[in-house]
Amino acid sequence: MGSIITGEAVVLELRPASFAARALGLFLDVLFNVVLLVVILIGLATAGEDLDEAAMRALVLCSVVFCLVVVPVGLETLSRGLSLGKLAAGLRVVRDDGGAIRFRHALIRGLTGFLEVYLTFGGLALAVALFNDKSRRLGDLMAGTYAIRTRVAAERPVPVSIPPGLRAWARTADIGRIPDATARRASQFIRQAARMAPLSRAGMAASIATELAAHVAPGPPPGTGPDDYLAAVVAERRNRELTKLARQRQRNTEVGERLQRLPFGS
Repeated sequence: MGSIITGEAVVLELRPASFAARALGLFLDVLFNVVLLVVILIGLATAGEDLDEAAMRALVLCSVVFCLVVVPVGLETLSRGLSLGKLAAGLRVVRDDGGAIRFRHALIRGLTGFLEVYLTFGGLALAVALFNDKSRRLGDLMAGTYAIRTRVAAERPVPVSIPPGLRAWARTADIGRIPDATARRASQFIRQAARMAPLSRAGMAASIATELAAHVAPGPPPGTGPDDYLAAVVAERRNRELTKLARQRQRNTEVGERLQRLPFGS
């Protein structure tokens, strides 16, 4: 699984497509392109009876280039990494940094794909995809792209509660000055912590805890670890927001009831 850490230290998970999913998407794309080519060639054969042999060869060559190169490149450029096969297989092509691909990426993939997919009947593409961790074909390696899964199971929410030893402190702590961006980083870290390497987890927990400490007073009891500190602050902030929301709803309900009891003239 690949990941990207944004400027706000939010970890974005990008799940590379499996070899089977990529093979399915490639097969569907090839099938679509070949069917389109056959339809065009049949149309040329029907409408081009009066053309000489050289003109017919030129039209056939243009049709091959259009269906096997221009169409794939155009679709991926306009859809930012999608094609009919990828859409059906739940895939999207992205850059190595996780961003959307552009025309030059699609062009490199399309030109290389003509060689590795059609001229070698897919053998070169499958052989290269088998020997790298993201099932990338030669065109991906040259363009700096890979395919990710767009259909993934919904992530289950991670339960966050205040550690027992910090409940009394959390109830009286002033946490109202925490910036929203810092709170989001802390919440994102808690959701991703279980999947992080121990060393990276410890370093990021300490970093975010230090940032939170500048906006929380008083400090936690001595000996409080960064993980417990983050859990206490995030859970208490959530609890206070829920309480505030519940009170606002109650006030709105009371105001509505009062308005309904007012006499209105006809």
